[in-house]
Amino acid sequence: MRTDVLHAVRLARLDLTLMGRNTTVMVNVLLLPLLMAWMFTNAAAGQQVSGVDGSLFALTGAPGMMLGFAVFVNLVNSFTARREELVLKRLRGGQPSAAAVLGGSALGALALYLGQVAIIAVWANRSHGIVPVNVPLLVVAAVLGVALFCLLAAAFSGVTPNAELAQVTVLPLLLVMLLGAPIAFPAEALPGALGTISGLLPVTPIVEIMRTAFLGGDHVSGNGEALGTAAQWVEVLPSLGILVAWIAVAAVLARWLFRWEPRRG
Repeated sequence: MRTDVLHAVRLARLDLTLMGRNTTVMVNVLLLPLLMAWMFTNAAAGQQVSGVDGSLFALTGAPGMMLGFAVFVNLVNSFTARREELVLKRLRGGQPSAAAVLGGSALGALALYLGQVAIIAVWANRSHGIVPVNVPLLVVAAVLGVALFCLLAAAFSGVTPNAELAQVTVLPLLLVMLLGAPIAFPAEALPGALGTISGLLPVTPIVEIMRTAFLGGDHVSGNGEALGTAAQWVEVLPSLGILVAWIAVAAVLARWLFRWEPRRG
């Protein structure tokens, strides 16, 4: 167990080092989601959404959108390219266990994502004078969100023929996240069945939990009413349940679809 953890930490550190040396990856997973967060906040500025300024509402929903870039797109590309280059096969045949190899990628993605959430927290403080009200809840949402999108990335990489097509494979889920997730508006604002569908998306419970943790209000079933710390944990229980259910589904898909060796034929 201890050896697996050490291998996972070493692999995570290697992932982050390689990422820092790749300008394209840095733009796609770090700068692009920040630019999109800026666009969302500017589009919502001047409106009141669930009792808060629209730009702040969008800013506290941005971490959900960032999961799509920092974790999902990043790891689909990484897993697919390493599988085609036989890196995954060599790693699996070496000392690290399968769990350590995948855990190392997840750990690197978590470090990157927590850095982005920290940037959003600083941004919210400088622009709106707030600090996250419930940091433990914020961290729980981040860890569970990264776990979910790591598993989805492993599943999607399994159906991606090669690294060139990885950018195409990720598009459907990425577009659904950007258009259907409650980043700039609550899911209830969508008409009819679209609101129900938005509420069941894998990213929606993460956005709701993070917004509640940032603002300290009821942003799951209410309209932003202020809550105490214990009430915040109680209020997000349904979202945590949906999130855990999605993680279970994604784990089954990853186990079924993920491949360690290149696709043939």
